[in-house]
Amino acid sequence: MKFLVLPALVLCAACGAGDKNPPSAETDLSQLRIVALSPHLAELTFAAGAGSQLVGVSSYSNFPPEVLQLPIVGDAFRIDQEQLALLQADLLLAWDSGTPSHVLDSLRRNGYRVALIETRSLADIGRAVEHIGALTGRVASARAAAKAFDAKLLKLAVRGRAAEPIRVFYQVSLRPLYTVNGQHYISELIELCGGQNVFAELNELAPMISEEAVLSRDPEVILSAATTGAATDRDWGYWQDLSANRYANHFLIPADAVARATPRVYGAGVAICDALQRGREQRAARRQKAS
Repeated sequence: MKFLVLPALVLCAACGAGDKNPPSAETDLSQLRIVALSPHLAELTFAAGAGSQLVGVSSYSNFPPEVLQLPIVGDAFRIDQEQLALLQADLLLAWDSGTPSHVLDSLRRNGYRVALIETRSLADIGRAVEHIGALTGRVASARAAAKAFDAKLLKLAVRGRAAEPIRVFYQVSLRPLYTVNGQHYISELIELCGGQNVFAELNELAPMISEEAVLSRDPEVILSAATTGAATDRDWGYWQDLSANRYANHFLIPADAVARATPRVYGAGVAICDALQRGREQRAARRQKAS
């Protein structure tokens, strides 16, 4: 089989917007056959109301359940061109900064129309849903979904506005140790919930950091995805003076929801707000006990 190579990403957090080959005026957009080249793009397509137009997805696509019945065209490392050709796709949804330009060029040379979708921030998620809606003739349903998502985020913001600040370290992975900076949508969720990302000022979206850097910033809460954080207490527990340890503030966030920039991150946001509120309560109890 022939494959196109794609890069591995630490997080699915930077996916862009663009369409180099727009359809003709006669095209019925609601009948386009679509292939999503990442799991979160498949989710966004369903969110826009165009799920019935998907004819292929990438590996690890698992939500909504309907995607499990669709052919897989590849993963984060490669695309099976033969399988892609069999699907007779009219439109490919790809990552802007995640898919190399030579891969995009190759797809276009092979006659594929490629649209690039951006989901770097929380605001981008609603825009991405509407973008896909415009591409697929689902403008009304996509706009409604985007507005519903934005309204949910507003609820989180109202909740977090009255909360006391608390220092937060979000652990993406342990070995190597990665986190997120202030531009990442996970950091935005933390801020909406009244938290302060202790690595917000770093330049990279998902930087690798040192254990010493975490200790020096003394987070009061440590958050991690459920799949990577099972050993968080054990690995950080050695440092008894770390505020997160003194307050017993280690919390797990649903991994699948938080790792994908789709409307489902609202659920992760609720979990983060709940965790930070519990963290504040445990901090207050410890301080009261110590006084």
